[in-house]
Amino acid sequence: MLTIITSSFFKIPFKPNNLNPRFALLFNSPMASSTKITVEYAKSGRSACKKCDEKIPAKSVRLGLVSKHPQGFDQTKWHHLDCFPFSSDFVSSVENVTGFSLLESKDKETLEKLINKEIPALQKVSDADSDKIDRKQKETCAQEDSEHELSKQKRLKLSATEEEPVLEIAFSICDATDTYKDATLLPKWRAFQTLIYLEQDEGLHASSKIAAFDFDGCLANTSVRRVGADAWSLMYPSIPAKLQSLYFDGYKLVIFTNESNIERWKKSRQAAVDSKIGRLEQFIKVVGVPIQVFIACGLSQIKPEDPFRKPKTGMWNIMKQQFNSGVPIDMDESFFVGDAAGRKGDHSDADIRFAQAIGLKFYVPEEIFGKEN
Repeated sequence: MLTIITSSFFKIPFKPNNLNPRFALLFNSPMASSTKITVEYAKSGRSACKKCDEKIPAKSVRLGLVSKHPQGFDQTKWHHLDCFPFSSDFVSSVENVTGFSLLESKDKETLEKLINKEIPALQKVSDADSDKIDRKQKETCAQEDSEHELSKQKRLKLSATEEEPVLEIAFSICDATDTYKDATLLPKWRAFQTLIYLEQDEGLHASSKIAAFDFDGCLANTSVRRVGADAWSLMYPSIPAKLQSLYFDGYKLVIFTNESNIERWKKSRQAAVDSKIGRLEQFIKVVGVPIQVFIACGLSQIKPEDPFRKPKTGMWNIMKQQFNSGVPIDMDESFFVGDAAGRKGDHSDADIRFAQAIGLKFYVPEEIFGKEN
């Protein structure tokens, strides 16, 4: 299920010693207040309610309270609908709940009734009682953080053995080559079956938090009619600053992109390879932070289906099993951003289906990066 957040969701403390000076103004500019509540359908049954400590069933509606972690990043505490600590300070109507418009009609009605019942009652509380409630909530939150720290670490470890079926691919570094069929790859790029990947970008680190992105139409404005390493532009002007903020907040940045032209253009395969890889290398240079890249070259209309082409999860599984140094991935903190969300005008729904198959939170690019340039 698609969950949308405002672009300020990933705002972290400004680190002037690490960021490119030309992006400093972006971090000091006024921004809209952070989203306080988000709603979505639980991707799996792994998350636990922060009030009752019971598991939230997969595909059931869960409400998340977004707050600032002491280390500077935003964190989401998930609750059952009946357990959520409503407060008129951060929600006055369903319009304040991110993702509400994406719920099914019956769930919209349930949540709207709940909010309309809870908020008027809260607003009648006197100022003195409000202060007491506020202090009590702070004490409760502090207690919850302590009580659930061990369970959070346990869930983090369990993410390495998810309940969802995992596509097993017998990968070996020895089987990787520096050519894709008859096309030569640039240094540091390798090929395995129908997958091309960036072997190791300097400064790249393993992490439990994965910030993953589609490339064409999400990070880069490209056209199938134009060929060449220079034939692209930033899809959104805020992209460099956003990716830098995520990187310095401990996220590992990964690009998962489909590129069937590499396989389709048999007589011009080298040009297709040079064009795609060249654009990706230039993009990484522009944003100024290391990124891991996986390119699925398989065709969409073949049987059996290519295991790496989105929405198949082969690229994600290879990254998780072979290229994250054994670090288990925190699925509650990780997410995927793509433009193929099955909306009117979208070329497909491959990106959202890719995220759903993995169990990742999914966001459309305009909600992360803002308006196009």
